[in-house]
Amino acid sequence: MNIHDILALGPVVPVIVIQRIEHAVPLARALVAGGVRVLEVTLRTPVALDAIRRIADQVPDAVVGVGTITRVQDVHDSIAAGARFGVSPGMTAPLIDAIHAASFPFLPGSMTPSEVMLRRDAGFTAMKLFPAQQAGGIGMLKALGAVFPDVRFCPTGGVDVLSAPQYLALPNVACVGGSWIAPTALVDQQRWDDITELARQATALAPTT
Repeated sequence: MNIHDILALGPVVPVIVIQRIEHAVPLARALVAGGVRVLEVTLRTPVALDAIRRIADQVPDAVVGVGTITRVQDVHDSIAAGARFGVSPGMTAPLIDAIHAASFPFLPGSMTPSEVMLRRDAGFTAMKLFPAQQAGGIGMLKALGAVFPDVRFCPTGGVDVLSAPQYLALPNVACVGGSWIAPTALVDQQRWDDITELARQATALAPTT
């Protein structure tokens, strides 16, 4: 699958921070049970790569990817761990070279029109608007859509269950990213059924104007 195929698998991509390795597989299974297959595990904890490896090995219905990629080594490590796509908060020339060399499905972060143009020139037509709320949110996406009709976005950062349907109503939004589906408190308490219910609710989100 290319990145457009991956983003089309559901309206919400959960942004996941895993602190304890034993939570990785049950969390992934809980999300998949609720209909959320695309999982972005961020490289923000020491166990992140091991968590990705376990999910890739033990939860075959999950499409697990890596978030917070900022260095070339992150690309190599993510692929070695079994990640099927990557996400970055921004982009650099060395990252672009590494991603193209590996043919790695990738969602680069963008915040301004100039960044969108640079990513598009590098061959990317799907991007993460990050941080979405600080970048102007829905108003910014409407403005970007008027001048970049060939670019699709996954706004992430400040998006929640209330604002998500408004984002999803925009023609240039493929999906949204959010952390509300797998909140830290529920993960710490291993309340997997509650997370499955949040995933079901996210899967059922419909665009609203």
